[in-house]
Amino acid sequence: MKKAIFIGSVGCGKTTLSQKLKGEEIYYNKTQAIEFHDKVIDTPGEFIQHRNYYSALLTTAVDAQVIVLMASAVERKQTFSPLFASAFAKPCIGIITKIDLATAEEIERTRKQLELAGAKKFFMISSTENQGIDELISYLEE
Repeated sequence: MKKAIFIGSVGCGKTTLSQKLKGEEIYYNKTQAIEFHDKVIDTPGEFIQHRNYYSALLTTAVDAQVIVLMASAVERKQTFSPLFASAFAKPCIGIITKIDLATAEEIERTRKQLELAGAKKFFMISSTENQGIDELISYLEE
């Protein structure tokens, strides 16, 4: 499985998806610092929400094979700057989370935001409803 770094705002589902991919029971756990797992690097949401932490994301991403930009379909704000992914010399995918709580319009708006940020491939998931997880795992195992 490709090692992925999860980047996204606070509450977008990075840690929940990490737990799901590791086969763990889903429980709330606020990520306070970068957490390194076998195939996932889980970053605190504050690292994308405050430019002062961008250098930490760039440095940590060296250990990853794929950059994963994550955004909740029910979050209205723009998290990523246009072409944000161009700072990384690695493949970048977008994951739209919480699709079970969103309308088709909200999902499409989120996809466009991730596309503007530089994501090339997209996955729509719900970690709690187990939607889209198998497709994501297949991609990471390629």
